[in-house]
Amino acid sequence: MADGSITKRCGCRHNGKRLGVKCPKLRRGNGWNPHHGMWAYQLELPPDTTGARRQLRRAGFDTRDAAATERDHAQALLDLGGTDNLLRRHVADLLHRLRHGEPLPDRDTLSRDLHTTPASGGTGAPTAGTPLTLGVYLTTWITDVTGLAPATLRSYRDHLNKYWIPKLGDVPLHTLTAGHIQSVFAGIEARNAEILTARQSTQQSVRDSVKGVRTVGPASMHRILATLRKALNDARRLYRHRLVDHNPAESVILRSGAPPKPRLWTTSAVNRWRHTGRRPSPVMVWTPQQVGEFLDHVDAHDPELSALFDLAVHRGPRRGELAGLHDYDIDLTANELTIVDQRTSVGYKVIEKTVKSAAGDRVVPLAKETVAGLREYLTRRAAWKLSAGDRWHHSDVFFVRRDGRPWHPELITTRFDRHVSNAGLPPIRFHDLRHTAATLMLAAGAGIKEIQDTLGHASYKLTADTYTSVLQELKHTTAEATTKLIPRRRHRGGDPEAGGGHRTAA
Repeated sequence: MADGSITKRCGCRHNGKRLGVKCPKLRRGNGWNPHHGMWAYQLELPPDTTGARRQLRRAGFDTRDAAATERDHAQALLDLGGTDNLLRRHVADLLHRLRHGEPLPDRDTLSRDLHTTPASGGTGAPTAGTPLTLGVYLTTWITDVTGLAPATLRSYRDHLNKYWIPKLGDVPLHTLTAGHIQSVFAGIEARNAEILTARQSTQQSVRDSVKGVRTVGPASMHRILATLRKALNDARRLYRHRLVDHNPAESVILRSGAPPKPRLWTTSAVNRWRHTGRRPSPVMVWTPQQVGEFLDHVDAHDPELSALFDLAVHRGPRRGELAGLHDYDIDLTANELTIVDQRTSVGYKVIEKTVKSAAGDRVVPLAKETVAGLREYLTRRAAWKLSAGDRWHHSDVFFVRRDGRPWHPELITTRFDRHVSNAGLPPIRFHDLRHTAATLMLAAGAGIKEIQDTLGHASYKLTADTYTSVLQELKHTTAEATTKLIPRRRHRGGDPEAGGGHRTAA
């Protein structure tokens, strides 16, 4: 028996209001009046994706048995979904969208569309059901998926709402092909080409139309595809009814999404950047001389963050790891710090959590000069606390603002970018300070294993592959510098008239 009510109602009105089930003419003695009103039923449906309650209400039946039969049929359609919330919600969507007088879907047809096997004895009007679309599935999947970190969930939602649902949302899930998916990336590539062409336009208005608009790089495309691949794998494996037989996203081939290798801001690279505005690589690192200029600048202009920047440059913690350091994580007597926690941001909301891997949970040794800088910072922090008095925000976070509040990770990056610009240095990202730290360690003779442990990389191969290119640039720079140690009347390759000589990278 279906979980729904059956009643009788009519269209009579009193004082302009429809009486419905309250009309006194509906009853005759202890029973129903067979000559007045029509039968109706109401069936509770699964809530929608927002959790809102909804019902299926149908009226106009001549007999109670006719209303009960359709109610039971509607319940049978819901039961096709079994215990799968996705399928039950999809069927409920179909029923809720029915117009007045429109027949219910045929159970066998809807069952076939849902990839289920119906029990015998199904009845209903011969009307085709609506197949489950990719858009409906993804909307429900992202609502029901569990166990994701906040940043991952936000990334998944962005990918679904920007690419997959708008582009392929109407495609029936079981007919989705690799060609459908590939067409989305073809559209992304076409848009990238439009942006790059507009940037080179001679018309200012055209260039302005793409100002601040970013292209989608190969690594981002791989992440966009990975989101769909995860969703379709769940459709194939997790749902009892096996919504798809295979995952077409696994057949899609994209350009390599390998991250770009770090490049050194050599003198020639800086000269090209100042003339063209183009960076040799999205990932750039400073030379020791440039690092010194930056640290001198922040020492003079930002006493709040100078110690944090100094630690980032020399030891390479991630931004979230720096923001998440506590007083008890730093042992200035043993000259070391322990990295366990991090403060990251998702949609500008600060999230506190442990580091993401066992390799990230590490103890990092500190140089005496770094320890001295941290001690100076603690002295300044004590003075800020005394000056703030009751306005001081008490916490055990190590790096704080003048009022004791922990730093928002995004604000650290904003201040960093401002200092780079004000110091007149070639641009790097805050995350590139990790690569700069690795470069300094390489220049000092550290091995790849030591760098891996210091940075908290999960594998030796990741560290070696990342820094092979910058190591070659360092060797080239060292070779250039070595020739300068030998006094010569004229250095080959230079200008004899001007005293010649190779220009050594800073």
